[in-house]
This record gives sequence, C-alpha cells and structure tokens, in this order.
Amino acid sequence: MQEFAWPVRVYLEDTDAQGVVYNASYFRFMERARTEWLRQRGIDHDEARERHGVLFVLTGIEAHFLAPARLGDMLAVSADVVETRGARMVFRQSIRRADEAREVLCDGRAEVACMDAEHGKPRRWPEDLLRELSKR
Repeated sequence: MQEFAWPVRVYLEDTDAQGVVYNASYFRFMERARTEWLRQRGIDHDEARERHGVLFVLTGIEAHFLAPARLGDMLAVSADVVETRGARMVFRQSIRRADEAREVLCDGRAEVACMDAEHGKPRRWPEDLLRELSKR
C-alpha cells in the first residue's frame, strides 16, 4: 500500500524568530495530514459525527525532531494507520522535505480514539466506518 502524504509549505506563521519551524507547527502539519487522509477516503469529521455518531479524539502524540524545516520549505507529511483495535487507531507519521533527497525532518506517532458523539465515551470503531477508511 502506498503511503499517504500531504504537501505543506512552511509559512512565516509556522516559524520562530530564526526562520526555523517552531515545534508546535509540526503537530499542526500532522493533524492536517490525518484530516486529509480521512477526506481521501470520503470521510470528514462532520460526516463521521452525523452518519456514524462518532468523534475522532487525539489521545496522544509524540514526535522526534531530526532536522529543521525552514521558511519557504515544501514538505510532505505522511499519515498511515499502523494499528486499529477496539476504540483506538494509531497513525505513523513523518515529515520530509518534498525534494529528491526526501530527508526525514520529524517522525511521529498519533493515537486517535473513537468517541461516541452523544455520550462522549470511547466506543469501538463502527465496522462500516472501518470499511470506508480501508478504501484507497
């Protein structure tokens, strides 16, 4: 299966005073990639709530910063599910330069819980939603 990657350009708002991407910006980039991963499969957050009665809640995220991105860089931010169990889905993510070298700048892992939209409690991923998410 081919890895999903979302293109991101680094803007001034993403950087610190030295023109280097601020650490919190990497988490925003990863969130965008996970959202676009869903959209590529025909699901958005509102639809998941309305059709399936669920919310996607980030329960944990980690990142390992390997090299800096800078103002103006084009990046490729990946999002791929590596585990789905019960109410939990784990994404492996990376942020690379979008050039020939594809240098890895950041490796990450995000854990997302499936929550019942009405009661706010964890629930198993609905089977029909899992089928939709397994589409490419």
